[in-house]
Amino acid sequence: MSGIGESSAGRILFVTGASGAGRSTATNALEDIGFESIANLPLSLVDRVISGRALQRPLALGIDVRNRDFSIDAMISMLNRLAADEALDVELLFLDCRPEVLVRRYSETRRRHPMAPSERPLVGIEREMELLVPVRAQADFLIDTSDMTPHDLRAEIERLFEKGAKGRLGVSVESFSFKRGLPRGVDMVFDVRFLSNPHWQAELRAKDGRDPAVGAYVETDPRFADFFERVSSLIQSLLPAYQEEGKTSLTVAIGCTGGKHRSVFVAEKLANALAETGWQVSTRHRELERRDSISRSD
Repeated sequence: MSGIGESSAGRILFVTGASGAGRSTATNALEDIGFESIANLPLSLVDRVISGRALQRPLALGIDVRNRDFSIDAMISMLNRLAADEALDVELLFLDCRPEVLVRRYSETRRRHPMAPSERPLVGIEREMELLVPVRAQADFLIDTSDMTPHDLRAEIERLFEKGAKGRLGVSVESFSFKRGLPRGVDMVFDVRFLSNPHWQAELRAKDGRDPAVGAYVETDPRFADFFERVSSLIQSLLPAYQEEGKTSLTVAIGCTGGKHRSVFVAEKLANALAETGWQVSTRHRELERRDSISRSD
């Protein structure tokens, strides 16, 4: 994987994927970290863009299935042809997303799917996903945005493509509810359901783990301090080893019953502890994001 400072003059990153999976967010994020970015470029114009003035920066080209001259055969042929040019470093970023999540996103925005303008969004989503199977198979980078917010996607783009990203280990600390199952793609899982539960305190029930009062209550549990020290020390000791092995990301998931109090507090505290020692850390609270999304839709 190359950062912006490495072989950037001839680097071309094609960005495509399912409509609604975050292509616009990704191309904007790439522009913010130094790429020359062009969204929704018709395939017929790709050669003209590349054959113009010599590239001074890496180039990100967003390819949209909705463009009138798009075809799978044409895109794959173009990718193979450009990849054969030794002067170019051609890569493909594919943004994927689960169908049920795309349906929800289209419902929230009240937009019609471009491949089924007069039918249910799911019909268009399934058509597009089937169409894109051969392109997805050729992806150099595959990001599943199903459980990502736009902020999460931007952070992942920065981690993968920002200058100097090679060799850096990004750590994500997530909270979740065991009732809704484990998050996808996690590397470590810690269960904090043994800690005192703020849910049973009337004055804390409506708050979440980001509230100082909730954190103070959880910390009064006599088992908390020893648990947190052991978990923090374990992760701190393993991160350098993962980095030396070439791992670029590590996700730690903290779970409790409802994903609102204990897991959120522990995730926040752990992320802060890791950041203080110099690690690049992001946090995510799955159930709180889901609650906020439902509130907005109401």
